[in-house]
Amino acid sequence: MSDSNGTGNRDKTRINRVITRTGDAGETGLADGSRVSKCHPRIVVLGELDELNSALGVLRARPLDSDLDAVLGLVQQMLFDIGGELAIPGHRVIDDHDLVEMESQADTINAELPPLKEFVLPGGHPDAAWCHHCRTVARRLERHVIALHETDEEAVNPVSQALINRLSDLLFVMARLINLRHEAPETLWMPKADR
Repeated sequence: MSDSNGTGNRDKTRINRVITRTGDAGETGLADGSRVSKCHPRIVVLGELDELNSALGVLRARPLDSDLDAVLGLVQQMLFDIGGELAIPGHRVIDDHDLVEMESQADTINAELPPLKEFVLPGGHPDAAWCHHCRTVARRLERHVIALHETDEEAVNPVSQALINRLSDLLFVMARLINLRHEAPETLWMPKADR
């Protein structure tokens, strides 16, 4: 069914029942109608995507600068796109344009930062600390994506895998920029011999 401008029915209900009981035996359905174990590597990755998106939602619930909030909003949309890819085996949504966009956002943020001369300990301003937490969740997601790819090379869009890798870099520079804008000093790692 299309609406008057031919873009499709935007009022379509996608989820009309939350409690379905279909997963009580430990299986869940993919968007193509197939059913798999809830501990299948594909479902594990979907869970990791959900956790990262939720963590980003917590960060966005903070009073962030509008430019950073806009970037995170774009990231959340991309993560849902990747979830859609995984829910329909063989489906591809993320492309090279998305990867370039992610890199461009990271480069823009990094251009505001002073050069990094030592490793940074996670922390500083509370928003930066949470951004670092999101970065570590993104890295864990990446490890699970790689594990899924190693069991099924067709399961993961390689551009999506690269985008998730770039995402943790984006979150790292964003955490640094949040600290800089809040004038919160970064704590640098000191080797044991120098402490």
